[in-house]
Amino acid sequence: MARPRVLELGQGRLLLDIDFRDTEGLVASYLLPEEEGWTLIETGPSTCREALLAGIDRAGVARDEVRHVLVTHIHLDHAGGVGALTEALPRATFYAHELGVPHLIDPTKLVASARRAWGAAADPLWGPILPVPSPRIVALHGGERFQLRGGELSVLATPGHAKHHLAFFDSGLRGVFTGDGAGVRLERSSRVRPAVPPPDLDLEQLFSSVEAMQRLDPALVLYSHFGPSPEGARDLDRYRAIVEEWRDVALAAARETPEVDHVTERLRAHDLGAAVAARATNDDRSTLVSGYELAARGFLRYFETHGMLAAQGMG
Repeated sequence: MARPRVLELGQGRLLLDIDFRDTEGLVASYLLPEEEGWTLIETGPSTCREALLAGIDRAGVARDEVRHVLVTHIHLDHAGGVGALTEALPRATFYAHELGVPHLIDPTKLVASARRAWGAAADPLWGPILPVPSPRIVALHGGERFQLRGGELSVLATPGHAKHHLAFFDSGLRGVFTGDGAGVRLERSSRVRPAVPPPDLDLEQLFSSVEAMQRLDPALVLYSHFGPSPEGARDLDRYRAIVEEWRDVALAAARETPEVDHVTERLRAHDLGAAVAARATNDDRSTLVSGYELAARGFLRYFETHGMLAAQGMG
């Protein structure tokens, strides 16, 4: 394992690169100082456990000083490692959306879903998905506040990407931790790409959640994939239009042939063409956390559940 990257964000806030897929710059965790202890945002999967713990150690934080661990949602690249950390972070309480907590206490459905989606690759990709003891985890609804050094962390319910999605706003940094609720923007990319997976993608809720994040007027937008954006407010402003472009491309393709491969290739061609037209920098690693096939599956399920494949107009 390479020496973990720990990046300063200001006011004692830290980014930890947890080396997902043995690749730098894919999944970020964040350490935020409290008056006595630390708050951690995002655990990644259990395959990142050792990199995360090494990052905490390198940051000079004692493991028993981590008091609160929050995840934006329970997709495995964000929260699959929660159960694997309960012993390593012995004084931490874990937090997730109320709809996600039952699946972290009993991850049977998460395990089955991962193996259904990834087959034999699931275990090496995600590692063991261990249960969280129910006394160690607390459900969040949105509206909760946690005290930080030099500010507070506010919880926002931000459904759309998933119904169990949350975002967090740090008043000290004036930064919003978006999870996947505002897409993916890696360090070497100048463009945001949609994060629109199955099974419960809801575009109307997604757009409302982005608007809620915009109303916070953040100075920083901090992505789980990956890190602070140099154009954070602009990224939020343009995210809806980017998702709508992808939706329209996917819908046109699905009305021709409602098959995953066909929609995937149309999305790939559109994205690469848009990057060339805008003279934008694409980071090919983006597909490791938000691939075209995943987007195609998400859109197809959304179209089917909203009766859009039989329609001739967008309405």
